[in-house]
Parts: sequence; C-alpha cells; structure tokens
Amino acid sequence: MKNKAVTIKDVARRSGVSIATVSQILNGNGDKFSPTTVEKVEAAKADLHYEPDYFAQRMINKKSKTIGVLVPDITNPFFSELIRGIEDVLYQANFITMLCNADLNEAKEQVYLSELSRRGVDGFIIASSAVSNQAITDILRRKQHPFIVLDQKKAEGVSDAVLTDDYAGGRQAAQHLQSLGHQEVAVLMPAHAAANIQKRLAGFYSVYDQANVHVIATALSKKAGREAVPAVMATPATAIFAVSDQIAFGVYLGLAENGRQIPQDYSVIGYDDVEMCQYVVPQLTTIAQPIFELGQTTAKQLLARIAEPTLPWQEQQLAVKLVERASTNNLK
Repeated sequence: MKNKAVTIKDVARRSGVSIATVSQILNGNGDKFSPTTVEKVEAAKADLHYEPDYFAQRMINKKSKTIGVLVPDITNPFFSELIRGIEDVLYQANFITMLCNADLNEAKEQVYLSELSRRGVDGFIIASSAVSNQAITDILRRKQHPFIVLDQKKAEGVSDAVLTDDYAGGRQAAQHLQSLGHQEVAVLMPAHAAANIQKRLAGFYSVYDQANVHVIATALSKKAGREAVPAVMATPATAIFAVSDQIAFGVYLGLAENGRQIPQDYSVIGYDDVEMCQYVVPQLTTIAQPIFELGQTTAKQLLARIAEPTLPWQEQQLAVKLVERASTNNLK
C-alpha cells in the first residue's frame, strides 16, 4: 500500500500550532511569529519529511518562482553564456529558469510567449529581436507581466532593458582595422539586422567612409560566414568585420577552402568574444561583450521589477572592449 502523503495538517498537529501558522511560516513569513514557534514548525517539518505542494503554494502566494527566458538560438555560445549569467542570479534568489529556444522562428516565439503567460511564470526575459512590440503589448503589457528585453531587442521606452554599447563596439573594430592600414573592409551582417547590429555598423561608419565599406548580407551563423567568402573575395577588401564570432568562425573555413590565410591575406575581427575565439588558429581578434555580466544584470533588474512593479522603466548599458589577438595584421 502506498504511504499516505504528509500534509500541512500533520505538521500543525506535530508542532502544536494552527494550520494557518504553519502555512505562514512555511511560506516565508516566520518573522511574524516567535523564534520558539518557528523552531517547532521547522522541527515538525523535518521529523515528518514534509515537502510543500508546489501548486498549493502557488495558489497561496500567487507566485511560481519561475522566470521564462526566450532566446533565438541556443546553439550560439553567446546565448549559452548569457543563460549561465541569468541562472547564476535566479538560482541564488530561489527562482527556476524556464528556457525557450525559438530556433530563429518568429511563430515559435509567439507560441512560447503565450504558453509562458498561460503557465503563470513570474517574469520574462526576452533576448530575441524577432518578438514584435505588438506581441509584447498583447501578451505581456496588457496582462501586466514583468518583463525585460536585452541585447538584440530595442526597448523603445516600454520596458526595462539591459544593453551593451554596440556603437562603441563597431567604432572600436573600425579604429583597430584602420590603425593597421586597411583601407577597404568587408562587413558581414544580416540584411535585416536587429537594432543592436545596426548600431555596430553605425559605429563602424563613424570611422570609415561608406564607399570603403562593403556590406555583405550574411546570416548569424558559421555556415553563412563560410558561404560569404566568395563575395568578400570579389571586393577589394583586405579586412573582414564579422558582426558575430559565429560568422567569423565560418569565414575561417571559407577562406581556407579558397586558399587564403588569416591574417596574411585577410585580417578578421569578430564580435562577442565567446570562448572558442581562443581555440581557433589564429586566435580571433574580437569585440568582447561582458556576456555573463549581461545575464546577471538582466536577472537582477527583472527581480527588482517583480518586487517593485511601479518603478520607472530602467535602461542599463554595459561597456565593450577590443580584445586583440592574432587574426588581424598590420599592412603598414
């Protein structure tokens, strides 16, 4: 015969206090009672091996202690590191991360938003630019869900946001290549780029004349970077700025397949500074984003929003920096 589950009534009976008192103490309100009462309840809970029912607690607290996190592509190591930073903070606050990987599929992202809302998560972290502001309004704002956008998604004054200084990143990349004597540069980026990547291009244009920059439409993937190499070789460019390290890794293979060497034939600079930058040969020069810190900051800001829903919207911007390695070469 299956053992009968221990209930809150059993804990109340063992500790000699009311069910209401046990409920209050086990739901984090022990400061309302004497240390002796709290000790009795905790001792009874331990003796009986009582485990609170998740759904019952949720009905009482109106909280799920769960955060929904929506990313476009978990295979990109940028998002893996981002999730690590988010979880680092949420775990310490006793929140669980519910990760949704949209596979760059906008329809899938809409479904995930609706499902996370239906399942009663306490807040949302949106790390994808494909989620429309209309969807955010329909699913999140109207239902008054706490949420935050980061990295790729432009907040436009309707939510909290944590961003990195993409304009400065593009500018630093251009300054580095220009200092090495490169006059013509190929920039590999998506045709319909998110706002953060557009800022990288704007920063690049603050250093180079547009006539000397050859923008080649390239998806944010290694495969796309590899396939973009023939188009790069058709230009007079001597250097390549890939707006993500993933693209840059693909460029490595594409150039090798076409008998070209880095940095002897082409200097290559990436963006993000994922761990693999140190393991490719030559090591990749890149613009480093504080990815783990970006995740931590985002999680902290969302928890602050959940605790104080009426706070004014906040937007934080983190700095980026050039990490010079061996993939860029001086032409002077």
